[in-house]
Amino acid sequence: MMPPIQGQGNYARGCDIKQGRSMPYSLRLISPEEKDELWQQLESRLLHTRKSDIYGCCIKLLTDDEGLKRIWEDNFYVMSENIRSHGRLVAVHDPTRGTEVLYEPLTRTAFAFNLDYYGWIKSVALAIAGDILEDEHSIYSVHGAAIDLEGRGVAIIAPSKTGKTTHSWGLLRLPEARLITDDWFFVRLSDKRHLVFGSEKNCYVEGSIAGTWPEFRPLVDQAKLDGQERGVMNVRWIIGNTGVLPMTSLHTVILLHRDEMEKTMTQSLAPNDALEYLERHDFCNPHQLVRDGRKHALRVRFFESLLKNVDIHLVNTWAPPERVQEELRRLLRTG
Repeated sequence: MMPPIQGQGNYARGCDIKQGRSMPYSLRLISPEEKDELWQQLESRLLHTRKSDIYGCCIKLLTDDEGLKRIWEDNFYVMSENIRSHGRLVAVHDPTRGTEVLYEPLTRTAFAFNLDYYGWIKSVALAIAGDILEDEHSIYSVHGAAIDLEGRGVAIIAPSKTGKTTHSWGLLRLPEARLITDDWFFVRLSDKRHLVFGSEKNCYVEGSIAGTWPEFRPLVDQAKLDGQERGVMNVRWIIGNTGVLPMTSLHTVILLHRDEMEKTMTQSLAPNDALEYLERHDFCNPHQLVRDGRKHALRVRFFESLLKNVDIHLVNTWAPPERVQEELRRLLRTG
């Protein structure tokens, strides 16, 4: 068995002890031999499977939970069963284990034990695709939202619980807004404008979004919410079939934070300051499966390039959502 990743193994809810941030599950890299042993133990339980297309990667779900398979099918685009998988996610319940993810990087196989929250499951799947794409195709992952405003892409990147979903969906109320993604996107760097691509067919969203933005109440009322009061929702029902786009070109990056002691709501950032913010917050992505020095350097270089030719703003979300939306619209010069 390989040793735990430094800073990740042997604690159930630690991601970055120094910064005090939390990870929802423990994460450990495993060897191909341990992967094979686990596979032999679990193979007879994996009754439900589905291959999905995550930005060109065939990611295969194998699970003992039929309900999980149905949610997965609503969330992701379907991949032909004739395509060989590039990565695999085995999701099972096991009372002898904790809430943990074991990842074997050589074959891109993850074992997710006792992850009852679907948001973690989908994030692990997206992270597997991200691991493949950044190593083999120079395509990079961002745990963030992306909105197109009349051809100008806006990314919202933020630590958990600072309003990423609230304010990306808030912007969707604008008549000119189109959704790329509300949670995770992939980036192709360019000498011109960087290109941003969505990754999910439908969004997994808290039902409380309708309490913040009543325009989405009919969508939430139609959704089947799970025990986390979240559900996979097709936002096209509200904003129309043309309200969702597969890609956009990136013009603006909005970083969010929440500090009630700091009443300044917005400030422009230089690329170096924005990069420092992202590094300090673990790139706002607790679902990175491999965190060694090579991967960290790769992600730093990516964000250095990403931030060079975009407008960058830091927005404090301490105020009521409508007030923050006013500031966002002012920054984006929209009515």
